Amino acid sequence: MLNRLKDIIDSSNNIVFFGGAGVSTESDIPDFRSEKGLYKAVQKYHYRPETIISHTFFMKNPKIFYEYYKENLIYTDAKPNNAHKALAKLEERGKLKAVVTQNIDNLHQMAGSKEVVELHGSVYRNYCMSCGEAYDIDFILDSNDVPRCTKCGDIVKPDVVLYEEGLDGLILKKAVEYVSSAEVLIIGGTSLVVYPAASLIQYFNGKYLVLINKEETSYDSYADLVINEPIGEVMKGFL
Repeated sequence: MLNRLKDIIDSSNNIVFFGGAGVSTESDIPDFRSEKGLYKAVQKYHYRPETIISHTFFMKNPKIFYEYYKENLIYTDAKPNNAHKALAKLEERGKLKAVVTQNIDNLHQMAGSKEVVELHGSVYRNYCMSCGEAYDIDFILDSNDVPRCTKCGDIVKPDVVLYEEGLDGLILKKAVEYVSSAEVLIIGGTSLVVYPAASLIQYFNGKYLVLINKEETSYDSYADLVINEPIGEVMKGFL
C-alpha cells in the first residue's frame, strides 16, 4: 500500500491534503471521540464538551468556557509530527498545492506549510468582540479570568468556530476550489463525520482519492487507496 501511495504522489504535482484531528494525535493533542479524547475530559464539569464550546455557552458562561478551553484545547508544547513535516516537504517539492485542515493547533504552519486553509480557525488568533483588536495566545493564557480587551473592555474571543457557528464563507470557498481542482486528494486523520467540512469530499473530481485513517470511514468504498494506519507512520517515508 505504501508503494502504491508513493506511485500516486510521484505521478502528480497537483495534490491537496484534507486532514482532521487524527493528524495531530501523534503530537499528543487529543481528538474528540476516541477513548482518551475530549469527550472523556468532563469529570470536573457539569456540561458536555460540545455544550461548553458552543456559541450560546460562550456568551452566557465565558468564565467556564475559558477554564475548559485553556485546559483542553490549547497545547503550546505540541510539536509537528511526521505527517505535518512530510506535507510541508511535499509542498516544498511543488507537489502539494494546499493543506485543508479542521485542526486549530497551527502545527502545519509550524512544520513549514505555507498554504494552509483553516476551516475551524486557530487558537493562536483572538479578537475583541467589539473593536476587533487582535490578541495572541499568550494574552489568553495569561488572563486570570475572562480575557478582556485592553482598549474597550469587551470580551476577547478565540478565532475558532464554535458549535452553532457557521464556517467562514470565504475560507470554505477557498477549500472547495482547492479540492475541486485537485488531481489527487489525500484525506487523513478524519472519520469524515463532521459537517460541513466532511462534505468537501463531494467536490473532488480528480484522478486519485486516498484515505489514510486508523479506522474505517463511510467513504472507503469510494477511494482508490485506503490505508488504515496512523498517518504519521504512513507519511514519514516522504520526509
